[in-house]
Amino acid sequence: GRLMEDTFRWFAGRGITLSRAGSDREYAGRVEGADLSLVLLSAGEIPRELASGRIDLGVTGSDLVREKLAGWRSDVRELAPMGFGHADLVIAVPACWRDCENLDDFAAIARQFRASHGFRLRIATKYHRLVRAFLSHHEIADYQLVDSQGATEGTVANLTAEAIADITSSGETLRANHLKILGDGLILESQATLFASREARWDRMGRDRLERLWAPYRMSYITNRVGETSGAEVAAAIRAIAGAFGRLDPAPGQTLTPVTVFTRENC
Repeated sequence: GRLMEDTFRWFAGRGITLSRAGSDREYAGRVEGADLSLVLLSAGEIPRELASGRIDLGVTGSDLVREKLAGWRSDVRELAPMGFGHADLVIAVPACWRDCENLDDFAAIARQFRASHGFRLRIATKYHRLVRAFLSHHEIADYQLVDSQGATEGTVANLTAEAIADITSSGETLRANHLKILGDGLILESQATLFASREARWDRMGRDRLERLWAPYRMSYITNRVGETSGAEVAAAIRAIAGAFGRLDPAPGQTLTPVTVFTRENC
């Protein structure tokens, strides 16, 4: 779909051509410009495959990695946001709730709802882990999550939930279903992101392949950003890239060479 096409274009801009190997029903692909194999998976499958080490690199939404992998930082490394597939995970309530504009209002309504109805206010979502963590952080407890794997925005109209937590790009679908986003109800800003597995066995050959893959992006990042960002930000980006090799020790006789990044701040 759209995510695959945008991913192909992103890699093409860095000198690596990805394509399908056969028909649209096949899940294998080809890679030109790097010694890699390509497997086409759904975005929801990729976090699990990365965590298990069955794939080395994967492109999926940052929301899916954080939702599906409880300790995601110990399972994967976030190599690069890719600049497409943007979506916000938000809490939305019926537009007719005129006295509900923020989380404080929502918490008050949830308490009143439980007192009046004898059960907790229902929030329909696919993102149980992220929503629970967000609401816990804001000390909201009088709710229950209702699992929704379909059209979440329709659950309020269908009377199976009183509110929802779902991803949205423009908010148009929410508005079409007479829902509004709470002013401080942003849970996560997500986009397509390139991840590396921490469980993959990065032997020396694999490390060399990844280095060749990443060199064009690293140079492009420095070329495009120097002068418009701080030295600390550029250095942090390079450290994140280099972190893909963090589980590897230098080969015998080799040493790790520090890199100095020059920007307007230190030139």
